[in-house]
Amino acid sequence: MRIRRLHRWDVGVRRAAAIQIALRRRLSLRGGPRTVTYVGGADVSFERGGDTLHAAVVVLDLKTLTQVASASATGRASFPYIPGYLSFREAPIIAKAFARLTVVPDLLLCDGQGIAHPRGFGLASHLGIILGLPTIGCAKSRLVGEHEEPGRLRGASAPLMHEGRRVGAVLRTRDDVAPLYVSPGHAISIPMAVHWVLACGGGRRLPEPTRQAHIEVNRQRLYSRRHGGRRCVISLVQR
Repeated sequence: MRIRRLHRWDVGVRRAAAIQIALRRRLSLRGGPRTVTYVGGADVSFERGGDTLHAAVVVLDLKTLTQVASASATGRASFPYIPGYLSFREAPIIAKAFARLTVVPDLLLCDGQGIAHPRGFGLASHLGIILGLPTIGCAKSRLVGEHEEPGRLRGASAPLMHEGRRVGAVLRTRDDVAPLYVSPGHAISIPMAVHWVLACGGGRRLPEPTRQAHIEVNRQRLYSRRHGGRRCVISLVQR
């Protein structure tokens, strides 16, 4: 698939903010896929005390939640860790892993924010624009907004509001566990984002695509550490 190169990644904070604001105009926050065969999950891990990043992208069959493809990438971060600018640090390495996939998902979930972001353009939104895919941000913690506590049972949700606008949902994905912060990234609405996150549940707090991506990326990081920085090539096809 074609991954769009819309700007440089190694920019300063002021330029990064301007890019986010400019690209935000391209977002579509309506509708979303009515049917999904393959769903993707993306996650990034980093070496403590260094600038090496590891990314993994997995693709699951939504009916069975089993992997049909996965790929990884390792590289150097060209942007520091600054809240609100995660995409400039992580999106390039995720895109590199994504380019190695043999099966393109219909929908991508990532461990980060969509429009629930200070400038309305988080990691999931940035990935949606450069990949041209419907994307959902599924974060474990809140970046912006206020909300009431959702009900205690799986599927309960509360609106996440920021500056008088609904930017996502605080969603209980398992009974009596901490909720997740779900926000649309691109080419999907808030209700559809909630629907597909619940459809990706494997009985745990995290949706299965991002949970399996987390497992893969930590495997990659440990392999690299044990083998002097070499990359563990993950490339699975099982259709």
